Amino acid sequence: MHKIVVANQCGCFKRSDLENNISFTSKDDALLKAIQMKEKMNEEFCGKHEFQVEEMQNNFVISFFTPKKSSCCGDGCCS
Repeated sequence: MHKIVVANQCGCFKRSDLENNISFTSKDDALLKAIQMKEKMNEEFCGKHEFQVEEMQNNFVISFFTPKKSSCCGDGCCS
């Protein structure tokens, strides 16, 4: 059994129609659904977080992090 687990559920997730702790018998089906969920969350949620999928044992965990804004000016001096 393979499960999709959404860790650290943000307010956008709680207000969405997405479900947590979904179980699948097929690993491929679970991975495909986890990627679809991650993409929907990254595209449709408020943008404060960026979501990623990680495989942990028989689970696919969708977690978020707050991306750091780069202060680099882009002229190569920051490398």
